[in-house]
Amino acid sequence: MSRGFGSQLSRRERQIMEILFRRGEASVAEVLDALPDPPSYSAVRGLLRILEEKGHLSHAQQGTRYVYRPVQSRKTAAKAALTQVVQTFFGGSVEQTVATLLSDAEMRLSDEEIARLTALIDDAKERSSDDV
Repeated sequence: MSRGFGSQLSRRERQIMEILFRRGEASVAEVLDALPDPPSYSAVRGLLRILEEKGHLSHAQQGTRYVYRPVQSRKTAAKAALTQVVQTFFGGSVEQTVATLLSDAEMRLSDEEIARLTALIDDAKERSSDDV
């Protein structure tokens, strides 16, 4: 059973998940080729097994090789990870989460990003008023 993408992943595990999200599926050798400063083949095989045990990957045998693929879409995994961060660090408050992001001096939003965020907020207001 998956513990959600937000469960603790090492740097290498995150790199492997990124490769698999980008490619859709990959063998151990393909993951190894795509990793920066790659470890040994057996280390990559072990990391894939760990990610499968954590519920993030599944595999299928194709000939003599195993091909791994994410069990969730990137969007579903990202939502689960973000939900965990919001719950853990912001007590479930979306407002506090967004306020923290926007108060970061290094966070620079373009006019287009501000317009899209404003439209998303307006849509959320509409959905809230429809529920009343």
